[in-house]
Amino acid sequence: MRRGITSAAIFVAFIVIITLSRHVIDQTSSTTTTVTTPPVTTTSVAATTTTAASSATTCQGSAFSGLFNEGEGAAGTVYASVTLTKRSAGTCSIKGWPILTLQDKSGAVLPLNLLDESGSHNAIQFSAAKANEPPALLTMTNGSVTNFSLAYSSVQTGNTVCDNAVTISVQFATGGSTVPVTPAYPVQPCDNGKIWTSPFY
Repeated sequence: MRRGITSAAIFVAFIVIITLSRHVIDQTSSTTTTVTTPPVTTTSVAATTTTAASSATTCQGSAFSGLFNEGEGAAGTVYASVTLTKRSAGTCSIKGWPILTLQDKSGAVLPLNLLDESGSHNAIQFSAAKANEPPALLTMTNGSVTNFSLAYSSVQTGNTVCDNAVTISVQFATGGSTVPVTPAYPVQPCDNGKIWTSPFY
């Protein structure tokens, strides 16, 4: 009888141990871990872009004085040049060919046919070597000097009219102000005011 009770007690104890062991295992396996992720904060940094100017502003004629350099003729073609000097502070740039306006003694604008020349294979070759080169970007400061060469025919052909210009106005770009230049003697291009010009140099 005692053996039966003892056996039953051992059996019950064994069942209890097994049950407790499973319970612990089940608790462990069923545990849920919650991970709280802090909110992501995005900080935007404004980009600052500094753009350097590729060149100075285009020069204005009002900042220059002009001098007409009398040239010489060969086979009816007159060669001359114009020297322009910057007379103001600051920096500006020049590139290309001059834009000219011819006026007679009354101030009337005369017909003009400008032909831009550059290169060694052109019909007109100027005496200054730089005048025959392609246009280059020139940076001008107070006191800087630039030139351009010109040529024209002074021989009248047929019924063509030759100008009689006493003032030449020079622009660096369309719409810009002008530099008035007064030759010592009138400029008289024939063939409806045909003038060959070099780039600024």
